[in-house]
Amino acid sequence: MEERTEIRLPVRQLVALTTQSGSIDSRFAGADRAQEGSRIHRKLQRQEEGYRPEVTLSIHLVYRDIPFWIQGRADGILQEEGETVIDEIKTVAVSLDSIGPEDNAAYWAQALCYGYIYALQEGKERLTLRLTYYQIDTDEILRHRRSLDFAQLEEGFFDLLSRYQVWADFWQGWTAQRDASISSTSFPFARYREGQRRMMGAVYKTIQERGRLYCQAPTGVGKTISSLFPAVKAVGEGMAEKLFYLTAKTVARRAAEEGLVKLRESGLRFRSVSLTAKDKICFLEERACNPDDCPYANGHFDRVSDAVMELLHGPDGIGREEIEACARKHRVCPFELGLDVTLWSDCIICDYNYLFDPQVYLKRFFSEERQGDYVFLIDEAHNLADRAREMFSARLYKSKVLEIKRLLGKDAGSKKLSSALAKVNSAMVAMGKECGEERFLLKKEQDSDFIDRLAALKGRCEEWLDRHKADSRLQAVLSFYFEVNSYLKIAQLFDERYVLFCERRGTEVISKQYCVDPSYLLGQAMERGRAAVLFSATLSPIQYFATVLGGGEGSKVCTLPSPYPAQNLCLLVDDAISTKYNRREESAAAVSEAIWQVVSAREGNYIAYFPSYKYMEMVCERFRDEHPEITLAVQTGEMDEGEREAFLARFDAPAQGGSLLGFCVLGGIYAEGIDLQGERLIGSIVVGVGLPQLNPETDVIRDYYEGQNRMGFAFAYQFPGMNKVLQAAGRVIRSEGDRGVVLLIDERFSAPRYRQLFPEHWRHARTVRSPEAIARSLTAFWEGEEERAL
Repeated sequence: MEERTEIRLPVRQLVALTTQSGSIDSRFAGADRAQEGSRIHRKLQRQEEGYRPEVTLSIHLVYRDIPFWIQGRADGILQEEGETVIDEIKTVAVSLDSIGPEDNAAYWAQALCYGYIYALQEGKERLTLRLTYYQIDTDEILRHRRSLDFAQLEEGFFDLLSRYQVWADFWQGWTAQRDASISSTSFPFARYREGQRRMMGAVYKTIQERGRLYCQAPTGVGKTISSLFPAVKAVGEGMAEKLFYLTAKTVARRAAEEGLVKLRESGLRFRSVSLTAKDKICFLEERACNPDDCPYANGHFDRVSDAVMELLHGPDGIGREEIEACARKHRVCPFELGLDVTLWSDCIICDYNYLFDPQVYLKRFFSEERQGDYVFLIDEAHNLADRAREMFSARLYKSKVLEIKRLLGKDAGSKKLSSALAKVNSAMVAMGKECGEERFLLKKEQDSDFIDRLAALKGRCEEWLDRHKADSRLQAVLSFYFEVNSYLKIAQLFDERYVLFCERRGTEVISKQYCVDPSYLLGQAMERGRAAVLFSATLSPIQYFATVLGGGEGSKVCTLPSPYPAQNLCLLVDDAISTKYNRREESAAAVSEAIWQVVSAREGNYIAYFPSYKYMEMVCERFRDEHPEITLAVQTGEMDEGEREAFLARFDAPAQGGSLLGFCVLGGIYAEGIDLQGERLIGSIVVGVGLPQLNPETDVIRDYYEGQNRMGFAFAYQFPGMNKVLQAAGRVIRSEGDRGVVLLIDERFSAPRYRQLFPEHWRHARTVRSPEAIARSLTAFWEGEEERAL
């Protein structure tokens, strides 16, 4: 008999798949809310003598030839009148009179699983299952009990397993087929590019050693397939349980999907699912996750198992289209359907926040009850530091507090909530005054009084929401409640890596908990799996990124060379122009002339990148007046999705009968992540060294790292700025046949502190200090290409 893969099965998952029914309802119903529930659990667990709280239970067994490891955590175990009691605690907002002893089959099933495991391991012939309901408004407690002998516990437990059998059989059959295909799948290309074998070896070794790798893989190395292929092999060899391919942008997500398609063409069977944000995939114009307003939420749990099974018997690559079509057919929530499919997938392609965001990470995989040998493949990792600071920070606006207070008016039923709002508003008024004439205040300590007031406000919001479920104001109060709750969750993370900002803008006061150094929290999140590989074409300088992205002791770094010939890129540095902030008006004419020299050397598509919209518009206006024959495409700050796509579509074909010149901002949507191969883009002009604009937050980062390693300016300004330059310049050479020009304009590009940041394939950069020098260099470059063509 072939060896069967052991199924790791949390009790919650077993119960959910075999007993869950009914509708999705995210309205504030109070039922088993995690944060409030945890506090109440602790309160109840302390009330009874000899109560053992949070008891972890697990069992290895073989059922119908399939090995299982079933684990979970009982809320409590105690002795009551000489009998062992397994206690499950549930916080509810409904009247306790409405809860009968036979209600909530899923709760009883959960308690039964813990009861069976405990009785088996401790040799108990009989024990009591107890459901403890705590009514959060009245503090009343209701307890229902069932006394069962071992035979009844065993029968109930294996009845659940028998209902789960269809899923277990499916997974066993799938993993056997998957692993066999992995062993026979070869690298899907005829040859390896330069650096590709080295990257794959580093990725595989990192997974093998349960480590962390930071890898700079320039465009052309094939970083997507070079990370996926060894990780897939690790799954087939039993080292990895599941892959998470984490991205910041849709473009990188598509690259991962295409990489898996390529591997499947080589015979691989490997199920992947791509997750889409809830607001984007929701079928309703305005999201309302409750059975009254959404037909897909109504009865969702009654139908979702059939929908999941249908998807699992479809294509191995499950994307947004497949999820939406299946969800419409079965009338289930598409977002929740996608999440359910992740349990049966080998690779989950999703945004960074599903691993890192403390508010929304995937608890079904990363809870204390569910840990696994996961591998995290983190693409475009140069984006992660800024995203992490955003995810680990929180802000609250005084105007929102007043808005809710005014909405409530003088309603007698809202008196307690209004009072709590008034106290928070008073605290924020005091904050605003403390900002003084600078209208800004920075503290390194948490404001404990403000947090206490917010905690009290949160409690009053909960009371109000529980009692006003049909109130027209409910959605506004609920939205505000989530903001308060988010602020309080971040307050629990506040330590020496945080600062507290307070800013006054007229009558507005903003309190912000700002995560200056996200490395510790990123590292903690990556500990949820076996290994993490962070990679980008521009992870330079690599030690900087390893530091800010959670690279602890033992982390490895890998810097690969470009696979493309250096002579394909004409790299010029005009260091005769200063683009510093106080020189921008006087430099506009020289910058415009330099751009003209590039564009006039050969007809084609070009993009000029600027450090700000204001500077871009200044040069653009001058260039348009001086060279009206050149077609311009200008990025704006308010472009919607359709306008963005239309802008990019203008570069889809080589320029004909003239040149197309884009004016864009560094670090924007057209400065990275776009793939304009061949004649679609033959040149980039990068104006300035990309330094972030001066602002209090970046200054705080500078001061923090100055204290940490005496490299404050480099960590806050220079390194992030140079990364933007590398990204913008990297839009030009996208494939082996591409040839093009990059002109860097700024005197600082010739300074040693910047030259040392040039990647190896930029070492041939040529300095040009006049329009004539630019023209001569470009003439030689383009004429050389023509000679080679002949």
